Amino acid sequence: MGLLVPRAGFDQVHCGERTVSIANCRFAIADWHHEPRLLESAIDNQKSAMPKLSIRDLDLKGKRVFIRVDFNVPIKDGNVDDDTRIRAAIPTIKYATEYGARVVLASHLGRPKGQRVDKYSLRPVADHLSELLGKSVSFAEDCIGEAAETKATELSDGEVLLLENLRFHAEEEKNDEQFAKQLASLCDGLYVNDAFGAAHRAHASTAGITKFVKQAAAGLLMEKELGYLGRVIANPDHPFVAILGGAKVSGKIPVINALVDRKVDRLLIGGAMAYTFLKAEGFTVGKSLVENEMLDTARQIEARCKEAGVELLLPTDHQVVDSYEPVKGDQVMAKTIPIEFTNAGHAGMDIGIETVNHFANALTDAKTIIWNGPMGVFEEPPFDQGTIGITRAVADAAGRGAIVIVGGGDSVAAVTRAGVADRITHISTGGGATLEFLAGEELPGVAALSDKT
Repeated sequence: MGLLVPRAGFDQVHCGERTVSIANCRFAIADWHHEPRLLESAIDNQKSAMPKLSIRDLDLKGKRVFIRVDFNVPIKDGNVDDDTRIRAAIPTIKYATEYGARVVLASHLGRPKGQRVDKYSLRPVADHLSELLGKSVSFAEDCIGEAAETKATELSDGEVLLLENLRFHAEEEKNDEQFAKQLASLCDGLYVNDAFGAAHRAHASTAGITKFVKQAAAGLLMEKELGYLGRVIANPDHPFVAILGGAKVSGKIPVINALVDRKVDRLLIGGAMAYTFLKAEGFTVGKSLVENEMLDTARQIEARCKEAGVELLLPTDHQVVDSYEPVKGDQVMAKTIPIEFTNAGHAGMDIGIETVNHFANALTDAKTIIWNGPMGVFEEPPFDQGTIGITRAVADAAGRGAIVIVGGGDSVAAVTRAGVADRITHISTGGGATLEFLAGEELPGVAALSDKT
């Protein structure tokens, strides 16, 4: 198989008559009122024999409900630098408060490794959340113990409390049973998991806590994620196109195999992972990042795609520098060349304009598109151009009626930077969780939820 050889939307959340817009991408929960089987089908595909409870199944009035959210957001100079994940949780929080719940929110932030680290405190998040909700959000200086218990007990109907960083306690990531029991004591037997981005981890707040509550349900964001991603797994509209980028092939193998199994029509591969495939085909890739131990695997994937009738498209041109060093300087001496012109001194940094156009052409008739991973060193301009180009191409495809799902930090950042987030059907808040779900692996945070009877 040669290089690339083209051979050949959630919008808003509705609560009664009210709507809530989320960041630049509007999420529509209205669909869940009309298509509840979408969630059930999605979780059925998660190796679960029974559909799971939703927050909409819970009697919330006057009760403390523990909601696990994903507020793992960047903090800069004591302020939230990107609130996308916070905004994504607003519909669930508002739903709970409007139905009279006493809301206890819990999240992790960063990797403090079981220690109290000031820069990982969630206090700035509590302040920011107060602004977004238009109401005061209480903050507990710890997530367990007297500080948390007192604050949780003082809550009145419709009020919100945010606990301090769960990962200030090593027991969180160890899924410690006693720690999970202490978290559960802060609610009245009601637990909601709305942290899809952490659902692939069996931690105390995502899995262990469910053993000590009466009902464990999915939040509105969790429902939305499982619904759209579940549709890709169960019954995608064709032509079905997947775009994968990022650094390593090794982290994407289960997803690639699952996509081939699910009859993806075209597989577009960019980013550094493309160089492993290119080298496996015999091309010189110079100093470009390559997983040499994955060359045989790349060949096997190409052979499998050919056998299954899947078009595997690789870059035909790329932006290169003479080494990685210029990227860190003020002057970046980059040039765009065909893949076959690459020499031993070149380091590939981004796909070229020809590849962007070829990839865009591969999306013209697509009905379902899933994209995960950047096309180059996105964080270092001008090597963001390829990713931005793909961003515009998938947005145009969505405008033609395709279902477009974007996941992964850099991919999500790209659609935001390009100003097309409101044109994307669904922006996933999960990184590893999204990949594991698409690969058909069980997510502990989903499996632990109560079955709907």
